[in-house]
Amino acid sequence: MRKTVEELLRNLPSLEAVLGDPGFAPVLARLGRELSVRLLRRELELLRQTVLNGGDLPDQAVVPAALAARTLSSGNALLAPSPVMVVNAGGVVVHTNLGRSLLSDQAADRVAEAARGYMTLEYDLTTGGRGSRLAHFDGLMDDLFPGYGFLIVNNNAAAILIALKALAAGREVVVSRGELVEIGGSFRIPDIFAASGALLREVGTTNRTRVEDFTTATTDRTAAWLKVHTSNFRIVGFTEEPTVPDMASASRQAGVPLIVDWGSGDLADLSPLGIRDEMPVRKILEAGADVVTFSGDKLLGGPQAGFAVGQPDLIAKMRTDPLSRVCRLDRLKIAALRETLAAYARGTEFEEIPTLKMLALTAEEIAARAKNVIAAATRLGADADRMSTRPGVSRTGGGSSPTGERPTILLAVTGKNGDEGKLEAKLRQGSPAIIARVQDGDLLLDLRTVLPHQDDIISRRLAEILRR
Repeated sequence: MRKTVEELLRNLPSLEAVLGDPGFAPVLARLGRELSVRLLRRELELLRQTVLNGGDLPDQAVVPAALAARTLSSGNALLAPSPVMVVNAGGVVVHTNLGRSLLSDQAADRVAEAARGYMTLEYDLTTGGRGSRLAHFDGLMDDLFPGYGFLIVNNNAAAILIALKALAAGREVVVSRGELVEIGGSFRIPDIFAASGALLREVGTTNRTRVEDFTTATTDRTAAWLKVHTSNFRIVGFTEEPTVPDMASASRQAGVPLIVDWGSGDLADLSPLGIRDEMPVRKILEAGADVVTFSGDKLLGGPQAGFAVGQPDLIAKMRTDPLSRVCRLDRLKIAALRETLAAYARGTEFEEIPTLKMLALTAEEIAARAKNVIAAATRLGADADRMSTRPGVSRTGGGSSPTGERPTILLAVTGKNGDEGKLEAKLRQGSPAIIARVQDGDLLLDLRTVLPHQDDIISRRLAEILRR
């Protein structure tokens, strides 16, 4: 006979009874009393609601041991590290969903140091008074961009927003219709205009815009021209877009500044690597742009940040805008970013910055590593007949160089009876997680984006999923 609701409720143990049970001691030791009480109370309430909703409770569901197990499981899930570390074997170097650029060892060390102690974030040791957090970048930015002013905030969207607000609020900014892009997370250029108070003046068409379109649209209401780098797509075919030099020359004649959003933020020349749809920021400035905004965590290879570099008088207006403080950098980003910029000042960026080191790897270097991984996996018990190497391409990613590709050598696992998707899931859901991709019936891993010390992890995990 089924017990009544009252009988079932009376069968529920009290909170104190469970807390005092010897079997609950490991939970208290792991989670602490305060968290344990909150989670246990939640478990008891769930049982109570089950009864009130007409459900039944097996006797074992209410014993202290079962409640302890569920409470411990809830606590472990709550306290588990997140985000978790993964091995990126997908071949996208600046992978937005995986955190974009990795920090250099030097930058990571400085972040750890800054996190553990006090620092002169806004303190001047000479005067004993308050300093400026941007002053930590004065020397490096003057070395990298001599004669220009700068502002650094927490991301590139903020840099664009501040530029439009400080330089054009209440007035028109002319921009090509083909450059009204969405920059990720459903965040669109027209949204930034709306938030800034600047008035959007579209010119041209989706596929063709000329300098004359900007000149014709310029009136006494115009505050600036804006060129937006279409960093995550390309329109091909019957197209035309004005170059930065042509726009800069025409904007000077029109008496308005040219703002260029160059989101990918490459400071180094990547054309020797075959990436020719990106231009170093300094060349954009030299071509006549008055303000250039760009990201810190894409091709620059640092932490998330947004730069604005340009004519000192324009940058000064941006610095005094209240949003500059709202979007300012914290001490950890300052520590990481300063070390990243220092690598460029030293000329060692391709030796120190992971993003550039990965992009610079040759297909031959990657092939040698892939063959070593296959050999190691075979020794650990993997089926060698299912593993091979083949040519492929890596991508820069992160909203940069949409047409730029780097030749690579892929480690391919041949699908067997359609199991390539299951193998990919096993890699992704194992420990540590490995991100790979499935294409044309094969599981593909690109070691360009795998740190060298992680090759052993790839071998071990392949052996786990490919046991002979």
